[in-house]
Amino acid sequence: MVKSYLRFEQESSFGVVSSKSNLVWLPPKSNTSSGGRVIVGGLEDVLTWDLKTATLLSRWNEGSDNNSSHSISEVTSVAEYQGQMVATGYANGVIKVWDSLSGSLVVSFNGHKSEVTVLKFDATGTRLASGSRDSNIILWDLVGEVGLYRLRSHRDQIVALDFLRGSSKIQTGENGEEEEELDEEENWLLSTGKDGLIKLWDLEAQHCIETHVAHRGEAWGMGFNSTHNIAITSGSGQELKFWSINLNETDGQRVKDIGVINKQSPARGHSILFNKDNKHVAIANADKTVEVFRIRSAEEIKKSVARKLKRRKEKGLNVEPGSEYAISEDDVTEKFILYTNIRLPAKVKSIDWTSSTATHIGLVVSTINNSIETYTISAPLNGKTSKSNGLADYTRQYAIELPGHRTDIRALSISSDDRMVASASNGSLKVWNIRNRNCIRTFECGYALCASFLPGDALILVGTKEGHLSLYDVASSSLIETVEDAHPGSVWSLDVGSDGKTIVTCGSDKTVKFWEIKVAEERVPGTSQKTIKMKLKHARTLELGDEVMSVKLSPDMKLIAASLLDHTVKVFFTDTLKFFLSLYGHKMPVLTMDISYDSKLLVTGSADKNIKIWGLDFGDCHRSIFAHQDPITGVAFEPETHNLFSVGRDKMVKYWDGDKFENIQKLEGHQSDVWSLAVAHSGDFIVTGSHDKSIRVWVRTDEPLFLEEEREKELEELYESNLTKSFDDDNLGPLQRGQGDDLEDSEMANHDDETHVARAGKQTIETLKAGERLMEALDIGKADLELQAEYQETLKKNPKAAMPTRNVILAALNVSAEKYVMDVMARIKAAQLEDALLVLPFDKVITLFVFIDKWAHHRWNIPLVSRVLSVALKIHHKQIVANQIMRPTLESLRGALRAGLELHKNQIGYNIAGLKFLKQNWELHHKKEFIDEKQQREEEDRLTKKRTFTTAAV
Repeated sequence: MVKSYLRFEQESSFGVVSSKSNLVWLPPKSNTSSGGRVIVGGLEDVLTWDLKTATLLSRWNEGSDNNSSHSISEVTSVAEYQGQMVATGYANGVIKVWDSLSGSLVVSFNGHKSEVTVLKFDATGTRLASGSRDSNIILWDLVGEVGLYRLRSHRDQIVALDFLRGSSKIQTGENGEEEEELDEEENWLLSTGKDGLIKLWDLEAQHCIETHVAHRGEAWGMGFNSTHNIAITSGSGQELKFWSINLNETDGQRVKDIGVINKQSPARGHSILFNKDNKHVAIANADKTVEVFRIRSAEEIKKSVARKLKRRKEKGLNVEPGSEYAISEDDVTEKFILYTNIRLPAKVKSIDWTSSTATHIGLVVSTINNSIETYTISAPLNGKTSKSNGLADYTRQYAIELPGHRTDIRALSISSDDRMVASASNGSLKVWNIRNRNCIRTFECGYALCASFLPGDALILVGTKEGHLSLYDVASSSLIETVEDAHPGSVWSLDVGSDGKTIVTCGSDKTVKFWEIKVAEERVPGTSQKTIKMKLKHARTLELGDEVMSVKLSPDMKLIAASLLDHTVKVFFTDTLKFFLSLYGHKMPVLTMDISYDSKLLVTGSADKNIKIWGLDFGDCHRSIFAHQDPITGVAFEPETHNLFSVGRDKMVKYWDGDKFENIQKLEGHQSDVWSLAVAHSGDFIVTGSHDKSIRVWVRTDEPLFLEEEREKELEELYESNLTKSFDDDNLGPLQRGQGDDLEDSEMANHDDETHVARAGKQTIETLKAGERLMEALDIGKADLELQAEYQETLKKNPKAAMPTRNVILAALNVSAEKYVMDVMARIKAAQLEDALLVLPFDKVITLFVFIDKWAHHRWNIPLVSRVLSVALKIHHKQIVANQIMRPTLESLRGALRAGLELHKNQIGYNIAGLKFLKQNWELHHKKEFIDEKQQREEEDRLTKKRTFTTAAV
């Protein structure tokens, strides 16, 4: 009989405040004193935090199929549009657009080959521009839910994008005066890449019209302000370069270099953001500083220049235009002055402006140590700054720190009732509620390497890299005792015996020490009273010949195992500390180990990436398994079984059968090295901690798991991953080259990299499956049409002929062939339709045109039919033109589709006219316009028709 197991799945992830993506600030939902909301990527989730209360408001995650072992990619970029929509880019090139009010996924796009680095909405919220590490820019239509086109000219990662709005001059008044009127759409795009270039794109022509070298090395950031028509770019050092943007320039350059300012920080500036008040600009540096510049008004610039010129004249310097000491009002150093320099406790990852008042401006900052901080900067009405150091004062207003660790999670321990989990890192020990994932206690500690709950779950023992043992009381949130230099070196591991009395620790001092918890009375200083206090008492010491990396007591308390730096594991009797077994075979030190519930098996995990399962009766190695692609950091047996879990620095969590030595399941989810592992005492869930600062809970479900099915699924996923890697986006299809099927005479077939515009989409497993479903539907529909045609011919000869048996699917749905194919076509997502049609061979395209003709005659979903027809014609244009068989179908389709489009056009026109009438009617009853009576009378007299002879009488 085939043995079955129960599947483990990730239930939740917590402990992450912000990951590698940028953040965006949103105002509070109600008019309260809240500091607003911030949306940020939390690994694969999109998190919304309340800045004032530091509470998590929402978590968005459109997860993958639960049956898939592949993890979801990390969020790398975030953008929002007026608090209504939020776009997120991921490390695998996927873009998702969310409804920020309901938190539901609106649409998903897939066009980039690597991580999305920047997202930007246009002013109307109908288009989205995305830039990626693959150096491509893609424009997406959010209304049609399709990719418009791909812009390719940069040679490295895109770092910033901005839509620009042009203007046109119109004549106003009778004197022919001209005024500039802004265009309705933003038809220009400004982009910057790590290739050091700044480019201006004409989106109507889909062409790069200007390219400038922004910096000698890499360009890391760009900010644009439409009020001042100025763009700022930052390079690898202190240099900030300023650009003037004039889109109405026809003879010269539209983008002009107007000057350079050096920052205070020598580190590169990676984020440049103008405030909505158009008076301040913030530059986030790659170190721990954020520099804020103030934009002077024209009057301030004039006064400053006049004052400087006066001082230089008094010194006898030549200030004539063109001289060395001349100053111009157009100099960027006069317009942009350093306002303040904010210093943070960790390196800056992303910034965004918050709300501003008459006296303060706000800035929210995310740092690389998993925290978000909000700062207020004083902004006096007179524009003067502090006299102490010439810079404005700033204060930290809010901080989101408690819900996560600042560094890697190096140790985990679960309480005996499986209700709490303790996590330890460098600098902090946190206790979490397993059910609601809330942090209930936070303690300061050293560089923690190991931790464990003590019996009763009231105390937690932590071993540190400094060699200390610290004992914490959970109830009182206090440090009870610290045993300094418990080991002269690092305390690498500790274990609590099943008897609840024995504690063993090991360290780099080549010893294993036994400890006991004693209750002692201490006199309160200055009084005669005594207080009861828990203390650690050193009982015994086992000296070994090398550093001890891990130690473990057997559940029956008879044996103790210690792994040494010389790659061996020594087993001793617990009571006498006499040597029992020496286990050797690993090529690198054993970093972790565990003993089964029956004290018969010992599992060891080593830096050589292998797991070895040993018998504790004779010390024989039952099996050696190459388990991970990187060093193994944790192993643990499942309670009451010989099944075990292992984690490693390859981001993987694996579930093994210790009797059959087979891998049961691979659990993917962590985005970085997994350092710690803890198994619940009930065996219902496990908890893992990682370098990505996340704590993940994996629960056992009721879904059965069979090894054969799991291996088949892994092979299928391996095939699909290899298939997707084999897709070359630059040579996917004729639409990208714009040349139909015959590409032999096209230069772009051989020099595709030289084209600036390409198709937006790319082939994925989803588009291939959609194409296969469409081909299957076409085959079923074609067979049914032929069957019906044969039946009609038979009826002419034999009116009593029986109805032939239709396809099972069509019979079950009770639909016609054309209706079935239409339903399959309509279920294909709009963003995947074009790529799905690319999969079809030409013989299937002929069948597709037959159904398009039928759809057009039935007038079913005319917009979809028109789009399918347009895409199919672009792909197979030359073959269709040269094919005489399709001529009758095309002629029939032309007449039917033209009539359908005309009807659709009339319906749209009727609806638009009705909406305009409703708008006018609403404005008539809800808006009041106040007009000066004298001006109104003069306007009426001017427009009134006047008689030629004013004295004539009839």
